[in-house]
Amino acid sequence: MGWDPVGELTDGDRELFGGRWEERLWLNVPGPFYTAVTDTCWTGRLHAPDNVLYAAACESVEYVFRQPRDPREVRNVVAAADAESFWEYACDGDLRWTPSAVRQWWAERARVAGHLVGALEEFGRGRDRCEDDAVAGVLDFRAYLAGGLAADLRAYLFRLEEGRYPEAGERLPELG
Repeated sequence: MGWDPVGELTDGDRELFGGRWEERLWLNVPGPFYTAVTDTCWTGRLHAPDNVLYAAACESVEYVFRQPRDPREVRNVVAAADAESFWEYACDGDLRWTPSAVRQWWAERARVAGHLVGALEEFGRGRDRCEDDAVAGVLDFRAYLAGGLAADLRAYLFRLEEGRYPEAGERLPELG
């Protein structure tokens, strides 16, 4: 049901991740990968469109909206981290997130949804291809927030509580 995406990283990859948990952007979905105060160059989606999104102008940085689901997506997040000039991607979320913090993030997901409404308005002006891509990312995150994210977070809670991802059929913890 789950696999450890951080296990896909090489030692060289790990050197690209230097983010600071204390500066973590609140929009990051719980999991091993997250961002802090990244640059505003909008390079993340060029490399990892299934995982990285740009915050609206009030934040104006990149964040991880979906944790990698396979080795290809891990490689893409590594490429996004490599392109980010401030070294603000991180891969130590498993050491930082607690079950209660994951549940709190989930309980406050309406704040995330509200930010996405504003981002859609901002990016939806359609001035260029980058904004069109950002709109696609916002719509993807909105669908994920309303759909599969809950199951992914329940599997991640299992990982945090049991030290491993669940096998098929194992009972998953509730989000609250």
